[in-house]
Amino acid sequence: MRILLTGKNGQLGRCFQDVCTSSKHELIGYGSDELDISQTGQVLSVVAEAKPDIIVNAAAYTAVDKAEDESDKAYAVNELGVKNLAQAAQRLGIPVIHVSTDYVFDGYSVEPYKPSDPTAPQGVYGASKLAGEKRLAQICTQYIVLRTAWVFSEYGNNFVKTMIRLANQRDSLSVVADQYGCPTYAGDLAQAILQLCDQYQQTGELAWGTHHYCGDLPTSWHGFARTIFAKAEQVGLIQSKPQLTAISSAQYPTPAKRPEYSVLECSSLEEIGVTPCLWHEVLSDCLNKLVKTQ
Repeated sequence: MRILLTGKNGQLGRCFQDVCTSSKHELIGYGSDELDISQTGQVLSVVAEAKPDIIVNAAAYTAVDKAEDESDKAYAVNELGVKNLAQAAQRLGIPVIHVSTDYVFDGYSVEPYKPSDPTAPQGVYGASKLAGEKRLAQICTQYIVLRTAWVFSEYGNNFVKTMIRLANQRDSLSVVADQYGCPTYAGDLAQAILQLCDQYQQTGELAWGTHHYCGDLPTSWHGFARTIFAKAEQVGLIQSKPQLTAISSAQYPTPAKRPEYSVLECSSLEEIGVTPCLWHEVLSDCLNKLVKTQ
């Protein structure tokens, strides 16, 4: 099966390329420098020429704070880009697997968000991603929206790599402790998407619609940092754990409001055999990969 991947140079894109190396699928990947998904004509032309069997959209504008000042750029990629891919897919009669975010919710829940729960994004990034979801649903008859959260990996910029860098520069760190979510390893998310591709190849069907995929155990950013430091010290990525202070969101103001609670309920994927990321376990694997790059 021919899979067209957008956003190949991002965390998820690179991990998806990794997992596909051991599959029998033919992967056609594009970075933003090769395919600007906000350009309608370019998207329609490239997809028509590539003739894929399925599209995996890992391309996104993800600069959460910058999006508050760059809403045009955020919507160009996160809404118009998805619309373009959806139209191209619909012309070929193929499905789209599109990755979205926990930021489509307001973050005020006290229990895990279900895919069917009301959305209420609190910033431009979340609003633009939600707009993309809606475009996809309006255009495509066969699609998967896969919402995820707190993505980390050995690639790109993410919380894990930032914490390790800061731990090697400072003796003490303050980290927000009143925002809760589930860390998700991009490699496991990529594997989940590959499973969906495999299922589609085998049956010609999927559980179309919106699903959630994230790590198995909720934590705070402070708790996540504490776990990172403990495991990073064990594998030698840091010399010693910095002193870690828990602070509130109010003590660390950002241009964009972060969800206070963004735990996602993932049972709809589990029902079709796609299991959540065991983030404590795969964090160790990720850190060991980072050791090898030093």
